[in-house]
Amino acid sequence: MKILCVDDSPTIRMLVKRALEPEGYTIIEAENGKTALDVAVSTSVDACIVDVNMPELDGFGFVEQVRQNPEYRDTPIIFLTTESSQEKKSRGAALGVKGWIVKPFDPPSLVKVMNILIPR
Repeated sequence: MKILCVDDSPTIRMLVKRALEPEGYTIIEAENGKTALDVAVSTSVDACIVDVNMPELDGFGFVEQVRQNPEYRDTPIIFLTTESSQEKKSRGAALGVKGWIVKPFDPPSLVKVMNILIPR
């Protein structure tokens, strides 16, 4: 199972990779939403873990644009972010975001969420 991890922090991408790769997931990294869109076109992924605040194209913009691709219309996307306002969570839900995890995150919780979203 391939997961696209989109975050401008190399540390967060490394922590996601450390949490999920031992569980059998392959992590593909992108440092912003714009790069992630290019990755999504060239590589099919089973889910996306996306930060909200990033340069060039933020998480909301990424979700809006990737959902226009029929291949990603129903792909599970979760936000992994420092944001926690109800307004932003509602905006994410309206875009079809399936989960919201606030940083710093608990790696076992991330694994649990991914196992629920991507049945194997």
